[in-house]
Amino acid sequence: MIWLFWICIGIVFYTFVGYGILLFVLVLIKRLVHKSSLVINMDRYLPFVSIIVAAYNEEDVIAAKIDNCLNLIYPSEKLQIIIVSDGSTDRTAEIVKRYPNVLGLHQADRFGKMAAIKRAMPLLTGEITVFTDANTFLNREAIEALVRHYENSKVGAVAGEKKVYMEEIADASSAGEGLYWKYESALKKWDYELYSNVGAAGELFSIRTSLYEPVEDDTIIDDHMIAMRIAEKGFLIAYEPGAYAMETASANIKEELKRKIRIAAGGMQSIIRLKKAINPFYNPLLTFQYVSHRVLRWTIAPFLLILVFVLNGIIILQNGQIFYLLLFVIQLIFYGLALAGYYLESRQIRLKSFFVPYYFCIMNYAVIAGINRYFQKAQGAAWEKSKRK
Repeated sequence: MIWLFWICIGIVFYTFVGYGILLFVLVLIKRLVHKSSLVINMDRYLPFVSIIVAAYNEEDVIAAKIDNCLNLIYPSEKLQIIIVSDGSTDRTAEIVKRYPNVLGLHQADRFGKMAAIKRAMPLLTGEITVFTDANTFLNREAIEALVRHYENSKVGAVAGEKKVYMEEIADASSAGEGLYWKYESALKKWDYELYSNVGAAGELFSIRTSLYEPVEDDTIIDDHMIAMRIAEKGFLIAYEPGAYAMETASANIKEELKRKIRIAAGGMQSIIRLKKAINPFYNPLLTFQYVSHRVLRWTIAPFLLILVFVLNGIIILQNGQIFYLLLFVIQLIFYGLALAGYYLESRQIRLKSFFVPYYFCIMNYAVIAGINRYFQKAQGAAWEKSKRK
C-alpha cells in the first residue's frame, strides 16, 4: 500500500509540476547542445491569410471583433475575414452585413462550431487560416507574428497566446484562470522549444490551409483536434507569445466550471480519437509531450488525488508514523484552504491566496465530471457560451 501511495504521489506531482521542471531542464540541455532552431527571419513574410470567426449570438461583441480584425497590422489586400453565424437568433448576422469587406455566412439551424468551420473552409483564399473566437481581441501585430513561423516548412500550425484580463482584486475565476494560463504559456513555450506544442486554444491559432483535415461533426474541442491531426502528420505546432488574444475571465466560478467540464469531456474524446499521438512507436517525442502535458491531466491525475488522500488515511491508521501524519495534515490544510476559497467566493470576499487551491480543486473535479459526461453521451458538440466579466 505504501508503494502504491508513493506511485500515486509521483504521478500527481509529475502531472502538475514535475513535467514543467523536466521540460525546462530538457530545454536547457538542448540550448547547450546546439543553437535554438526557433530563430525566425524577421523580414516581412506576408502570405495571404484567411481569418475565420465562428459566432453564436454575439451581437454584443461582433462589431468590435470585426473592427479589431480590420485594424490588424497586415496588408488588407492579403486578408480575408469570414464570420460564420451558427444558428444565431440575435442581430449577429445583421451586424456582419454592415461590413462590405467581410464575408458573412449565416445559417438558421445550429449544428455546432465544427460544422460552422466546415461551411467556411471551401470559401477560403488564404494560404494560412487563422481561427479566433468572437469574444476575444487580438493585438495588432498578431497575424504578422503568427505567419513568420510558416517560413519553416516543418511548421504546420501556430498557436497564439491566451491572456486573461485580471482585475486588481480578482475573484476565484479570475485569479485561478489567470494563474493557470500563465503556467500554460510557459509550458507551451518550452514544449515548442523542445519539439512541438500538443494542441491549440480556439481563442487564437492558425494552420497551413493545405493541411486542414475535417474532423468529426461531434468534435467537442475542435481547435485541439484540428491542430493535433496536423501534428500526427509529422508537422510541428509552433507557439508564438507575440500573438495573443485577450479576454475577460468567466463571470464566476460556476461559469468557469461549465467551461472546464466541456473541455474535459472533449479531452477524453480526443484521447480516444488521436491514435497516432498516443502511440509511442509512431512519434515517441510527440507522445511523450502529449501524455505528459495533456493525457495525464485529462484522465487519471484527478482520481489519483482522491486515492492519495484515502491511502494516506489508511496508512496512518495502520502504522501511525509521524511522517505520514504530517503528509495527511498538509493535504487537510490544502483542501481546507480550498473550502475557505469556496466560502469566500460565495460571500464575494476576494483573497487570491485562497482562490488558487479552490480553483485547482474545481479544475480537477471538472475532469471527473467531464469524463462522466462524455461516457454518458451527455456532452453535445454545440458550444455553450460561458458568461464573461
